Amino acid sequence: KISKKDSLFEVETDKGKKYTAKAVLVTSGSSRRKLEVKGAKEFDNKGIVYCASCDAPLFEGKEVAVIGGGNAGLETAQQLLAYAAKIYILERGEEFKADLVTQELVLKEGKIVPIKGAELLEIKGDKFVRSLVYKDKKEGKEKELAVEGIFVEIGSLPNSSFLGNLVELNKWGEVVIDHKTGRTSLEGIWAAGDVVDQPYKQNNISMGDAVKALEDLYLWLQKKK
Repeated sequence: KISKKDSLFEVETDKGKKYTAKAVLVTSGSSRRKLEVKGAKEFDNKGIVYCASCDAPLFEGKEVAVIGGGNAGLETAQQLLAYAAKIYILERGEEFKADLVTQELVLKEGKIVPIKGAELLEIKGDKFVRSLVYKDKKEGKEKELAVEGIFVEIGSLPNSSFLGNLVELNKWGEVVIDHKTGRTSLEGIWAAGDVVDQPYKQNNISMGDAVKALEDLYLWLQKKK
């Protein structure tokens, strides 16, 4: 946790060690929401993946599934078009949550197979994913899709709870920052990466934003001397 003591910050680690600092840069990232169905743990990173930008080329010529019908899910499907032979998009709800422009752009593609009202039940495979089982909520039947890759896009959770009420968070728990400087609502604390209200969650963006925040933090410290 982090607390403010006069003009300094006290940072306490999960092992009980305490440090004091004039300034803090928060880069605690986020945790991807995981699938909570049979087989999900066994095949995590063995066909179940979380980044189309990183892993799409590994599934060239294969049939894959995208779990999640929001903007992230449809954008993932769009990236997969250059590689996968067929792309199933499974949405638990009765309608996709992505904006209409994105839906019109992606769902018209012949490789895309949209499936609404799909309750994921199980992931099957041997060394790697071979299929998934879902319940068609409209028909009340279980169905199985032969896929070799599953791209999970059901959201993420920013690792911001340790900040308490020190800085402003948005409704998703992301740290609200000034995107020019990385400054938070509390002077002396900066933040960067997937923990902040940055719409594009990518490693290279996180690293660049952290460097930008450090530059501003450094200049701030120089003025404090």
